[in-house]
Amino acid sequence: MSIKTLGAKAAAALDQELMSTCAFSIDQLMELAGLSVSQAVYRVHPLNGGRRVLVACGPGNNGGDGLVAARHLFSYGYKPTIFYPKRSKNELYQRLAKQLEDLDIPFVDDFKTAVAATDHVVDAIFGFSFSGEVREPFPAVIRALEETKVPVTSVDAPSAWDIENGPPSSGLGSAFMPTALVSLTAPKPLVKHFKGRHFVGGRFVSPSIAKKYDFEVPPYEGIDQVVEVTTTGGKI
Repeated sequence: MSIKTLGAKAAAALDQELMSTCAFSIDQLMELAGLSVSQAVYRVHPLNGGRRVLVACGPGNNGGDGLVAARHLFSYGYKPTIFYPKRSKNELYQRLAKQLEDLDIPFVDDFKTAVAATDHVVDAIFGFSFSGEVREPFPAVIRALEETKVPVTSVDAPSAWDIENGPPSSGLGSAFMPTALVSLTAPKPLVKHFKGRHFVGGRFVSPSIAKKYDFEVPPYEGIDQVVEVTTTGGKI
């Protein structure tokens, strides 16, 4: 199926509406987003492809989605490892990290070494709200993602890509093309530059809200929290 995209301003407004008009808490939305990511990873990289999954988490909501996804991946039978160099002081993120520590899921400091010892990478560093310069320690992480032959699933946006315009024309991130992308809530305009497998995870969006923002909720099947789609490249 084809589906329209949601621009950066509309995506931010929709997130705020989900947490106001629609009465979701950020905890709920992060749990649903992380669950969606974990299901996409399960489809792209089933257990028989290797159980080791490295989850790279940034300091914001995208990183929180990654922490949730890692917990679900553990429950599926994977062996996740977490790279989380800029831990947030926010209580929510601290609780998510504690849940992983209680499962004895290891946290690592050397991303390049960890990539060489994994079967799949989840890129949960920067989401749709990212803009500006990539700051330390993440430039080296982006370069490692560009260079690795290990399959990568990105959360909402390939890290270092512009939400509207896709990958940089040159320099850091310009050669980064993940294996799969999980667009949360709805795809963003950058997907017109993406060439891998594309999933949408937004089953929590009501038909009335989707209508207000002029996009369609894709037909999720059974208990699935993701659906694989193609994108027209249209912009809201």
